[in-house]
Amino acid sequence: MNYTVKLSENIHWLGINDRRTHLFENLWPLENGVAYNSYLIDDEKVALIDTVEHSSTGEYMDKIQSLIGKRNIDYLIINHMEPDHSGAVREVVERYPDVKIVGNIKTFKIIDAYYGYKDNLYEVKDGDEIDLGFHKLSFVMTPWVHWPETMMTYEQTNKILFSGDAFGSFGTLDGGIFDDEINFEFYEDDMRRYFSNIVGKYGNMVQKAFKKLDGIDVEMIAPTHGPVWRDDVNKVLSLYDKWSKQETEKGVVIIYGSMYGNTAGMADYTARKIAEKGVKNIRVHDASKTHLSHLISDIWRFKGVIIGSSAYNSGMLPTIEHLTKTLQHMGVKNHYLGLFGSFSWTGGGVKTLAKFSEKIDWELVGEPVDIKGFPGEEARKECDRLANEMAEKINAS
Repeated sequence: MNYTVKLSENIHWLGINDRRTHLFENLWPLENGVAYNSYLIDDEKVALIDTVEHSSTGEYMDKIQSLIGKRNIDYLIINHMEPDHSGAVREVVERYPDVKIVGNIKTFKIIDAYYGYKDNLYEVKDGDEIDLGFHKLSFVMTPWVHWPETMMTYEQTNKILFSGDAFGSFGTLDGGIFDDEINFEFYEDDMRRYFSNIVGKYGNMVQKAFKKLDGIDVEMIAPTHGPVWRDDVNKVLSLYDKWSKQETEKGVVIIYGSMYGNTAGMADYTARKIAEKGVKNIRVHDASKTHLSHLISDIWRFKGVIIGSSAYNSGMLPTIEHLTKTLQHMGVKNHYLGLFGSFSWTGGGVKTLAKFSEKIDWELVGEPVDIKGFPGEEARKECDRLANEMAEKINAS
């Protein structure tokens, strides 16, 4: 049963909820699904802003026809070429062959690679405008938020920013489309996980985008994923500003890899001792069970990070190695780091973690804890020390 939602007079949301896909980009779990948002402006000229993922094109094309009937689409504006937003481009072009495809020079390189389109391309640059009649559109180039061609479209009449992937979120839109129709607490973790995993590496480019948007009066933000923001635009702007600067909250995330439970026991013991020092935000994760995307999200949130690994083939457990390499690749900053682990013969887990600490350039808290065999009294003393020093750092931050 198809439906559309008005953002304002003659501007419509054409969203699709996807509860079937298990992995976004075939990497990130979608426990709460994901929404693909597209928008249509029905004016003297008709503009379609972004499309949806390919498997949803049938329902999507029906929604378009329900709004404009036999009229043509004059402009297909592509803010972002990633296939979850450009998946219906071919269907749109085939049904409306005279449509002008609006994008920037980098957009056209990708659309040529995907679809071979070279005609009916309408190039825009920073500040360029398209007049639809009552509605006037202008364009802001925001490269690397989070692909090289990404841009945003600003509808001047109603002051709506169609922001592409920026200000988006995982999670389907379960009835509520706008921020004032939902309980945002349900979306906040998914929004932070979306940002940290998808956009976080490009935080500096997000800051550059903020500078470009400075001075533009935005009363509504319509992203390609997640809720549309009309009640409290400043809330989502402030979250993205905070996350892109990698500003953290008081708290500690403890992530471990354990083969037979010794390192796991040290993680729980250390967490308890940190709690006794008054730190309330503590998360403990088994890296062999909790998906990497959730680990990154919690690291993005909390100032303190403690990583533990049992020795495995004279190195770290592979799940912990994967985590550390990802953190280096993403350029994660501004954390306190504690290290611990255990071994049975030659060791290597904590030693390799120590090499990671030199590369990541976080502030190392205390000496790493490296225990041979079953963690007994000596291990408790060492974990006490690590917990005390980390708690002192967090409480003082």
